[in-house]
Amino acid sequence: MAWLILFIAGIFEIVWSFAMKESHGFSKLAPSLVTIVGMLVSFGCLAWAMRVLPLGTAYTVWTGIGAVGAFLMGIFFLGEPASAMRIIAATLIVSGLILMKVSS
Repeated sequence: MAWLILFIAGIFEIVWSFAMKESHGFSKLAPSLVTIVGMLVSFGCLAWAMRVLPLGTAYTVWTGIGAVGAFLMGIFFLGEPASAMRIIAATLIVSGLILMKVSS
């Protein structure tokens, strides 16, 4: 169950980071509110998962999901470049997440 909650925390990290970008420095109300609510849900789920999972594992997986998710959101929704080096870097992050899960 902790892994599922951690995954949900990672998804909400993607939500709040994308909403923060869309808020244009918290100058737009709706995305600013989504950012704040997304942060609260993400941190709350992370805290719950950390009751069971080791700190290093939980935090690494949470940030990894958020980083790769934000990378993909940027490519697919914001027109950010999908260069070979960026894709390799994201692949390495995902590889690290898999190793963290396998080692736990």
